[in-house]
Amino acid sequence: MLDAAHEAVSFIQDKTLRTLHSDRKLTLALIKSIEIIGEAASKVTEETRNDLPHIPWSSIINMRNRLIHAYFDINLDILWKTVIEDLPPLIHDLEEVVGE
Repeated sequence: MLDAAHEAVSFIQDKTLRTLHSDRKLTLALIKSIEIIGEAASKVTEETRNDLPHIPWSSIINMRNRLIHAYFDINLDILWKTVIEDLPPLIHDLEEVVGE
């Protein structure tokens, strides 16, 4: 999860939302990274999820499911917002867990 989150954030360095709308490779890279994060989250045990309630497990998994099953109906603005706003705090939380 952590590696994929780091990759997604690195993919948007020096990029804009406008770039995302015009760069198919960037779009696909971000989608794949978030799918990987969601798939990994779905493999986390219930016990671990309960131990880490501040991580939005359901939201992460639901985002993955949305990307997988609604491929032609992906809102790029939401994808961008997810990478910009949601992944940095997730990275922070995961780094704290890994550091424990």
